[in-house]
Amino acid sequence: VRQICLVGSKKYNMFGNHGSGDYMSLKHAEDLRSAREYLKGECGCQILGVEIVEGAKPIQDHPFVGNTAFILGNEGYGLTQKQMDICDGFVYIPQHGCGTASLNVTVAGSIVLHHFALWAKYAETEREGYKYVLGERPRRQGKRGVCEDPEEVRRRREEKRAAAKKAKGEDSDDGDQGALGVGGMFED
Repeated sequence: VRQICLVGSKKYNMFGNHGSGDYMSLKHAEDLRSAREYLKGECGCQILGVEIVEGAKPIQDHPFVGNTAFILGNEGYGLTQKQMDICDGFVYIPQHGCGTASLNVTVAGSIVLHHFALWAKYAETEREGYKYVLGERPRRQGKRGVCEDPEEVRRRREEKRAAAKKAKGEDSDDGDQGALGVGGMFED
């Protein structure tokens, strides 16, 4: 997974992710149209809905073509018509048995992503003992549970630092001292 695109609310819940969410890049889109424009334009993705609809292809047939974004619906009702309208096609997960009408969305997403990884021939992550080796944990760019643009976070941090420096300069007894910094305090 290269990126998760959240549509609508910037707040999200990754309960139970055991830290894996720190390795995900998040992108926020205000609405489905904006999400489609971003995914098709900037990312060059085909968008596949995961839904049991007429014409959907079984996931094990690997009907992928290059970069692909998947959209999964609500566990109870599936994809809405508006969500289906942004899709280029659909895949579904065949079930064997009559015990349930559909899969939990987390389970379905895992199966879909696993099939995509097999099709894309992603290299298996290195293993050590009974676990996979983790990469270096990236520095979190924003608040947990809120999708923020990393550039916006950096800009706000820089503004906050600049305001703090300015406040220190205004609070000093020597008006020039704060503006010149430490080096300025030792000049003749």
